[in-house]
Amino acid sequence: MTAPISARSARIVCLVGPTGVGKTAVSLALAGRLGAEIISMDSRLLYRGMDIGTAKPTPSELAAVPHHLIDVADPDETWSLAHYRQACLLTIERLHASGTLPLLVGGTGQYYRSLVEGWKPPTTKVSDVFRSKMERYAREHGHQELFDQLRQVDPTSAARIDPRNIRRVIRALEILHLTGTPASAQRESDPPDYPVLTLGLWAPREVLYARIDSRIDEMLKRGWVEEVQVLLKQGTSPDAPSFSAIGYRELAAYLAGRLSLQDAVLAIQRGSRQFVRRQANWFKQGDERILWFENAPGVVRKMQAAVLNLG
Repeated sequence: MTAPISARSARIVCLVGPTGVGKTAVSLALAGRLGAEIISMDSRLLYRGMDIGTAKPTPSELAAVPHHLIDVADPDETWSLAHYRQACLLTIERLHASGTLPLLVGGTGQYYRSLVEGWKPPTTKVSDVFRSKMERYAREHGHQELFDQLRQVDPTSAARIDPRNIRRVIRALEILHLTGTPASAQRESDPPDYPVLTLGLWAPREVLYARIDSRIDEMLKRGWVEEVQVLLKQGTSPDAPSFSAIGYRELAAYLAGRLSLQDAVLAIQRGSRQFVRRQANWFKQGDERILWFENAPGVVRKMQAAVLNLG
């Protein structure tokens, strides 16, 4: 095994790609070869108790390589982009201080861009009245109608937001409401002053969809429905930000008798495909900042060589 690389240049390596492409297995192998520690860039791995449906690394996988920013919040907590970014930067700083290479892994495009481009989210004040009004509108008309409002007035922000993430949709609308300027036009940036290497993992779309369908079936066999049931019994609301993770609201609707299990699974499959297409907007094959690798035999060795060539 190759000795751990030096972090003297205070670099970071990112591993990105669509859901279901195999980032977890590749990241574990790559981190082992490089002596790196993994920092999650997945917005749903933050939450305790949401293990099966988020494809969280297993206890043995978490023990094999040190992981950070996993299981750090309860499902009813809200982690803003600014909160995540601050926690991630502090973790990177600690790893650099110890001479350890940070390997940032995940498919949450906003997290990735906020780190490598140094986004500074707007500091606009909040309006409880406006938020209550928008929350009521979402309950009465559905999250898609609310999202369509944002898409009409700030399409740039809308392209970066999951329509199911009501909290983020409302925040973008709120910023425009309070300032008269779209949130997308107010973003400041302060890029990191250390080298960043981004590795992209991809698979043909038809292969990816087949993997996702197979993974959904496996999650259900492992007790995904029961996991959602426990969260609901513990008091987590289906409207909680954490439940915007694909599948949780669908299975909550099944448990409430509003959907059959078959219809819930079909909705999960459809939502997963839509999510893959949204991720492609964040991680483009033509983006020169990302070095792409097909998930095929030898991919870890190739990625290792790319990292070692960085410095």
